[in-house]
Amino acid sequence: MRDLQKGSAEMIILALLEERQRHGYEIARLIGTESGNKLQFHVASLYPMLYRLERKKLVEGKWVEKPGERRRRFYRLTPAGRKALAASKRNWREFVAALNRLTGFSHV
Repeated sequence: MRDLQKGSAEMIILALLEERQRHGYEIARLIGTESGNKLQFHVASLYPMLYRLERKKLVEGKWVEKPGERRRRFYRLTPAGRKALAASKRNWREFVAALNRLTGFSHV
């Protein structure tokens, strides 16, 4: 499971940013809750991935300060990030379809 998690980490992050901008802690929390705690991304490993995605111009980070709250960096998809996510989704569907054909498993 851990190898699959490593290989799909960027796609997961991009997918969670597809709807709206989010901060790192929220992304990490969503990965855990939405996967039924099967996947865990610790904040310490998540931020280097976010910085890498930012260097690749797939996401854009912006510091936001609100009165009474600490400063947070919110990330959003760039147009290049949306294209990369669409390609990742297409590749993932093809991979799962091929796996299903080879193994006789059906994707639920």
